[in-house]
Amino acid sequence: MIPSFYKSPNRDFTLLQGDCVETLSKFQFGFDMVFADPPYFLSGGGISYQSGHVVCVDKGDWDKPKTPEEMDQFNYRWIKACYDHMKPDATIWISGTYHNIFSVQQQLIKLGFKILNVITWAKTNPPPNISCRYFTYSTEFIIWARKSLKVPHYYNYDLMRHLNGDKQMTDVWRLPAIAKWEKSCGKHPTQKPLALLARIILASTKPGAWILDPFSGSGTTGIAASLLDRRYLGLEIEQEYLEMSRARREELESSATRHDYLHRLEKAGVVPMQDDLFALKAPADRVREEVDDSYGVPWL
Repeated sequence: MIPSFYKSPNRDFTLLQGDCVETLSKFQFGFDMVFADPPYFLSGGGISYQSGHVVCVDKGDWDKPKTPEEMDQFNYRWIKACYDHMKPDATIWISGTYHNIFSVQQQLIKLGFKILNVITWAKTNPPPNISCRYFTYSTEFIIWARKSLKVPHYYNYDLMRHLNGDKQMTDVWRLPAIAKWEKSCGKHPTQKPLALLARIILASTKPGAWILDPFSGSGTTGIAASLLDRRYLGLEIEQEYLEMSRARREELESSATRHDYLHRLEKAGVVPMQDDLFALKAPADRVREEVDDSYGVPWL
């Protein structure tokens, strides 16, 4: 059994500490879906606006700019490691900006993925442009691709249409950046909003699905997975962010917190209305049935 940093009481949420390529090489498993928020390589000494203050864009050494060749090599390695751990009908979602997304796209093509969509996440509350010399940066991109060119993937078209007022949902998603309530256990420099991950998970997985995040960060993918009755494995190097992720998952052991999060997602229009009894059930009661089939899961 692979040692874990943390397992939730009902085993629907597991964290492993280590480099994603090295860690994935230690076991074999097929995930239903992968979400990855890799380094964008944009921490080159620029400035931004945050909480009313001008700040330097320095997210950490892991986000320092690389040469195009270095970036391609990095992206190829981790995407290949994920590819080898995906079911034939699995899909992968990868976020980025112009700094890294073109490299990501090229590596996906090299590995034989079929690109399904490039989602434009249009932030409804972007930080202002300080220099006033160009348009305000307000978008990020999320590539959605399936592993096989010919094996069909899962897409919950009916639910996405229902959540969009009975109209086909487009590839432009207008959602806010993270809110204060999502930082209850600390702050991660590239944390994605829960609403974004909830939409991704509902669109491309069924209840009980296994989801991998090779750059787990603050664990948002896992929190969304747990709320929506999916199962999660997160890989992360930094101890600080592993502790933050564990604390966030432990919050969900409170029925009141779980209900509050689901209510916020309902209000944002990214999840369907939940039956009150279903929403208030403890996670162990709602997912136990799916997680008991742990035979063959290396970290359980």
